[in-house]
Amino acid sequence: MMPADKQIRSSRPSDLDAAVHLLSDAGLPLDDLTAEHLALVAEEHGELHGLIGLEFFGDVGLLRSLVVASHSRGRGLGQMLVSALEAHARDCGVAELWLLTIDADAFFERLGYGIRRRDAAPDAIRGTAEFSTLCPADAVLMSKPTDA
Repeated sequence: MMPADKQIRSSRPSDLDAAVHLLSDAGLPLDDLTAEHLALVAEEHGELHGLIGLEFFGDVGLLRSLVVASHSRGRGLGQMLVSALEAHARDCGVAELWLLTIDADAFFERLGYGIRRRDAAPDAIRGTAEFSTLCPADAVLMSKPTDA
């Protein structure tokens, strides 16, 4: 359970600088990041401890850049952010979430995401910069229905 002083909330444009710092520290891509890509942040005492992004493409979504600050890992914060994002996506009409990961496939498998072949991705996902240029060709493609 999350402490009362830690909250998950919708992101704001003013979160972008802190998001860039967290993503950079974790070695995640920043090339096409905008404030619109940020969906939810985990905050404690005004400091960002984690974030997760989402891009909408009709009834599919691309889960982007889940990151938790190194000093906040191991407390379930990443799982809470994913769960909150899944609920948000479902409420927005997204039927399936897709993601690419280099080293977090075991984490996402525990949360119900399945590994998919790259040619199984919907056209909208294949057309993203994440899919086509930012993530290496050996990145693991995964998806999960939001009603799962």
